[in-house]
Amino acid sequence: MSWGTELWDQFDNLEKHTQWGIDILEKYIKFVKERTEIELSYAKQLRNLAKKYQPKKNSKEEEEYRYTACKAFLSTLNEMNDYAGQHEVISENMTSNITVELARYVQELKQERKSYFHDGRKAQQHIEICWKQLESSKRRFERDCKEADRAQQYFEKMDADINVTKADVEKARQQAQVRHQMAEDSKADYSSILQKFNHEQHEYYHTHIPNIFQKIQEMEERRIVRIGESMKTYAEVDRQVIPIIGKCLDEIVKAAESIDQKNDSQLVIEAYKSGFEPPGDIEFEDYTQPMKRTVSDNSLSNSREGKSELKFGGKSKGKLWPFIKKNKVLMGATPEDFSNLPPEQRRKKLQQKVDELNKEIQKEMDQRDAITKMKDVYLKNPQMGDPASLDHKLAEVSQNIEKLRLEAQKFEAWLAEVEGRLPARSEQGRRQSGMFDAQNPATVNSCAQDRESPDGSYTEEQSQEGEVKVLATDFDDEFDEEEPLPAIGTCKALYTFEGQNEGTVSVVEGETLYVIEEDKGDGWTRIRRNEDEEGYVPTSYVEVYLDKNAKDS
Repeated sequence: MSWGTELWDQFDNLEKHTQWGIDILEKYIKFVKERTEIELSYAKQLRNLAKKYQPKKNSKEEEEYRYTACKAFLSTLNEMNDYAGQHEVISENMTSNITVELARYVQELKQERKSYFHDGRKAQQHIEICWKQLESSKRRFERDCKEADRAQQYFEKMDADINVTKADVEKARQQAQVRHQMAEDSKADYSSILQKFNHEQHEYYHTHIPNIFQKIQEMEERRIVRIGESMKTYAEVDRQVIPIIGKCLDEIVKAAESIDQKNDSQLVIEAYKSGFEPPGDIEFEDYTQPMKRTVSDNSLSNSREGKSELKFGGKSKGKLWPFIKKNKVLMGATPEDFSNLPPEQRRKKLQQKVDELNKEIQKEMDQRDAITKMKDVYLKNPQMGDPASLDHKLAEVSQNIEKLRLEAQKFEAWLAEVEGRLPARSEQGRRQSGMFDAQNPATVNSCAQDRESPDGSYTEEQSQEGEVKVLATDFDDEFDEEEPLPAIGTCKALYTFEGQNEGTVSVVEGETLYVIEEDKGDGWTRIRRNEDEEGYVPTSYVEVYLDKNAKDS
C-alpha cells in the first residue's frame, strides 16, 4: 500500500487532503485551547465561590464557626480552593504539553509539506518541458518531410520539362537533396528527443513521483500518530490530577464525619443557658371566698393571663398566615413527588412516571441483550469486531438500569403511599377541604392533610382546573400519535431480532424496512414495516440508508 504507486495521478487531491489534515490538527489545537480557558474560568469561579462564603473576621459569623458543622463547612471551602488549583494545573499542562507542542509541530509540518509539493511541481514542470520539446521536434520533422517531398516533386517536374534549362534542373535537384537532408536531420533529432522523453517519463512516474508521494504519505501518517499521542496526553493530564482531587474529596468527607451533633448541642446550651429555675406550680385561687382574695394579686394575675392569651393567639395567627402565603408562592415549583397536586391527580402522575421509568428500563435491558448478542457474534467471528470494545458500553447500560430501578422504586413508594390513603377519603371530605376557617387553625391543618397540599391553600376551583389540564394533555397525546411519521430512509436487518417487549418490533435477517426516526443516542432506531406495524429495533441490528426523497409506505 503506497501512495506513489496507487495514487500516481492524484497530485491535486493529495495536496487538498494533506491541507485538510493540517486543518484538522489546527482545529484540535483550538479545541484544547478552549478547554484550557474553560478550566481556568472554572477554577476562578470556584475560588470566588469559596471566598464568598468564608467567614468575615471580627464578626458574629466568625463566632458561629465554633460548631463542628461550621468547621466542616470551612474545611470544605478550603478544600475547594485546592480543588480549583488542580483545574489550573490541568490548564497549564494542556497548554504546555499539547497546544504549544502541536503549534510548533504544525509549523514544521507546513514547511515539510510545502517542500514536498514544491518538488512535485518541479518534476511536473520538467516533464511538461520535455513533452513540449518532443512535440516541437515532432512538428519540425513533419514540416521538413513535407518540404522535402515538395522539393522532390518540383525536381521531377523540372527534369521532365524539356523547355527548362539544365542549370535550372540542377538547381532543383540540389534543393531537393538539401530538403531531404534536413528531413533526415529532423528525424534523427526527433528520435533522440523521443528516447530522452520516454526515459524522463519513466523516471517521473516510477521514481520521482513515487518517492515524493511516499514522503508525503509518511508525513501524513506521522501527523495522524501525533494527534493520537496528543489525545492520550489530553487524557493523562486529567488522570494525573485525579489522585489529588480524590484527596480533596476525602478531606471533605473526613470533615463531614468529624461533625459531632452532641458537641454542637452542648455549645448551644453553653451559649444560651440562663441559669434560672423553671417556675413552680400556680396555686388554686378560690373565688368562693371573696374575703381571702388579694385584689392586687388577682388583678396582676388576670392582667398577666389576659396578656398571655392575647400573645398566644396573636402568635398563632401571625405565624399561620405568613406560612400559608409563603407556600402559595412556592406552589409554582413542582415538587419531585407531585405533592402539590390533589391525591387522585398525584396518583396518576406518579403512575405515569413509574410506567415511563419501566419502559426506559425495558429499553435499556433490550439494548443490553442486543450488545450481549453482538459480543457473542464478535467472539465467534473476530474479524467483525473486537468483543472487548463492547465491555464499556455493557457496563454503562447496566449502571443505567440500576439507576432507573432505584428511581422507579422511589416513585413506587410514593405511589403506594398515595394509594393507601385514597380509599379512606370521601367526596364530602374533598369538598370540605376547600374551606378555610381563620378562627380554627386545627381545621386548616386537617384540610391540608386531607387534600395532600402542604399549606392548606388548595381549593375546589384549583382541582377543576388541574383536572381540565390533565384531560387536555391526554387528549393532545392521543391526537399526536395518530399522525404517522414520514419515512426518512430505509434499513436492512443484519440479524434477526425478536421484539417481545412493548414498543419493539420483530425483524428477520435480510429484511428491508422503512426508517421513520434516527437513533437519538439511546441505541434504538424507529422503523415501519407497513401502515399498522411500527416500533423500535436495536440500531446495531440494522444498516441504515438515509434518503431525503424516500416515500412513506
